Amino acid sequence: MSRKPNLALVGATGAVGTVMIDIINNRENIWGEIRLIASARSAGKKIRVHGEDLTVVALAPEAFDGIDIAMFDVPDEVSEVWAPIAAQRGAIAIDNSGAFRMNDLVPLVVPEVNPEQAKNRPLGIISNPNCTTLTMMAALGALHDKWTLKELVVSSYQAVSGAGAAGIDELAAELAVVGGNATLGSQSDDVRAALAATGNDLSNSLWAHPIALNVIPFAGSLKDGGHSSEELKVRNESRKILGIKDLKVAASCVRVPVQVSHSLTVHATFAESLTADEVRNLLEQQPSIRVLDDPANGVYPTPSHVAGQDPTFVGRIRQSLDFDKSIELFVVGDNLRKGAALNTYEIAELVAKEF
Repeated sequence: MSRKPNLALVGATGAVGTVMIDIINNRENIWGEIRLIASARSAGKKIRVHGEDLTVVALAPEAFDGIDIAMFDVPDEVSEVWAPIAAQRGAIAIDNSGAFRMNDLVPLVVPEVNPEQAKNRPLGIISNPNCTTLTMMAALGALHDKWTLKELVVSSYQAVSGAGAAGIDELAAELAVVGGNATLGSQSDDVRAALAATGNDLSNSLWAHPIALNVIPFAGSLKDGGHSSEELKVRNESRKILGIKDLKVAASCVRVPVQVSHSLTVHATFAESLTADEVRNLLEQQPSIRVLDDPANGVYPTPSHVAGQDPTFVGRIRQSLDFDKSIELFVVGDNLRKGAALNTYEIAELVAKEF
């Protein structure tokens, strides 16, 4: 790096943007200028970054002037318009939305897995994967390099924060109602009735069913064949990141009453035979992975332990009883950090080395 590049954060006042600010403040300052960008209603707000109070500026084409790298933590429809504008103004856009993930001209990057793809950006845009896919990618990338991944069966247990601030608020509101009544959940629809009695008929909820004391076997929007958008992301993004166009993937995505951290059960089949000990040893060598795997003593990753931490946590490592080339894993990652803000920032750090 011959000079310090200038960095912009678009969506600096949002949920993921707030996590991004924390990540920036807790990592080495490798930047020249850091510019915070948000909607007009947030413009003028002061946010402290590396000991300096920075003023948020309104999203506009000129906001990208002089910027080398622009990170986007905004909805798809905002990124779809503004990431190309940032690129046109000379910035490398790193987008956390789903707007460009499956665009053949936009690389989908996980620095531990395919860092070389960050330079393959003809549109000047790099995409960050979906948080569910990202949760397992560091582990699967390492295993694929060693044994060649062929098939993947995944069930995800996704935190409500994956649905945004509204999901967090809904779970908190429901817990405030059900938390003091130990009998709830023992009769059909009694949780729904308890919520309705307090004025919450779920009409303003993201879900048609209570999320407290419940699991909802659907995440995302409905697509062809009865699959959800989240399930298709797991399939399509895994193929693109790992560079396996014919990877066989089956995914089921479930929303669970957890505020932060996505969990996945993973059944992975490889071209070569492997053992649980070999997998455990390999994963323990990965710098961004923490292995917690001593079930006899109650040691395995859980969402409440992983929340707020950067690494991917892996446990319950075992060889499939009836499949000598398959391994079972339980993987947990903070969906707001590694699943969103952290990976975006790590891509920015990777690109910064080009300057």
